[in-house]
Amino acid sequence: MSTNILSQPGPENIVILRALPLGDLLSSVPAFRALRAALPDALITLVGLPFAAKFVKRFSAYLDHFISFPGFPGLSGEDSDIARFPEFLTYMQKSNFDLAIQMQNSGEIANSLVRLWGAKRYAGFYTPGEYCPDKNRFLPYPRYEAEVWRHLRLVEFLGIPLQGDHLEYPFFENDWEEFRQLKERFDLANEYVCIYPGAASSERQSLATHFSTVADGLASHGDQIVLIGNEQDAGLTTAIAKKMKAQSLNLAGQTSLEQLAVLISQARFVVSNDADISQIALSVNTSSIDLFTVSDPYRWASQARKTYKTARQSGSLTPKEMLDYVETHLKEARAHVS
Repeated sequence: MSTNILSQPGPENIVILRALPLGDLLSSVPAFRALRAALPDALITLVGLPFAAKFVKRFSAYLDHFISFPGFPGLSGEDSDIARFPEFLTYMQKSNFDLAIQMQNSGEIANSLVRLWGAKRYAGFYTPGEYCPDKNRFLPYPRYEAEVWRHLRLVEFLGIPLQGDHLEYPFFENDWEEFRQLKERFDLANEYVCIYPGAASSERQSLATHFSTVADGLASHGDQIVLIGNEQDAGLTTAIAKKMKAQSLNLAGQTSLEQLAVLISQARFVVSNDADISQIALSVNTSSIDLFTVSDPYRWASQARKTYKTARQSGSLTPKEMLDYVETHLKEARAHVS
């Protein structure tokens, strides 16, 4: 049985470990929202990867402070800067946190790490049979829940009322001005489809050669095709653009992450090969298809099932089969919008 963390005295200085990529952070927003609603006056700090400093500023309604995580051997999702770790640990111990919440993963390594921070209380996930700092405040890791609901189960367990499971992505005024400039610079149409063929792992990249067929098929219906990605994806998107029969707009490496989010928010549809992009699409309420090969599609799903589709065994699809799959769900998404 859990101990309600809202019981007096409630925590005033809270730190959360979530040093993972953007898609993982976006899936945690409903949990952050619930925590803020329950503890409106608390100082809430996120320990994350360096890029997450901008995430904290964007979600300042829920998060107050950011600490860059130097990494730790054995934790996935980050590179370790061991030389910086002693300084980081000293800072954490001097911060006098009332509550440290481990939202990184199932806790085999992360719980021992968080326990070193010297907080008054600890909460989070643990794996039965592994180290658990406090079984009254640590939930057995719900491996078979969707990512959003894993963290909502934790805040429920801690006695925090939920504030919905919907994702969100707030925009600032300058985001829209930068988007206007982007449209003018690249002659972006008012209606377009975004295609993201990139992926972090080689297993996911196996689908990349299929995307030129998908892009041509969508272009045949009159959609402007916008290829998106970061600088590392630019070579891949250039190769796809050359294989296409139709014209496309290749913006890979031409946008910041913030500009990319606005671009996705205004798209008619997104076809993605990556969970981060699909989570952005869900957060801005843009219909999307995520073509999975190795990840579990259910993990990244949300309640927005009418605007989000996945192809679990997409790695075995031919280019034509993938196009048929995308076009079928594109019709469904358009019917839903209309």
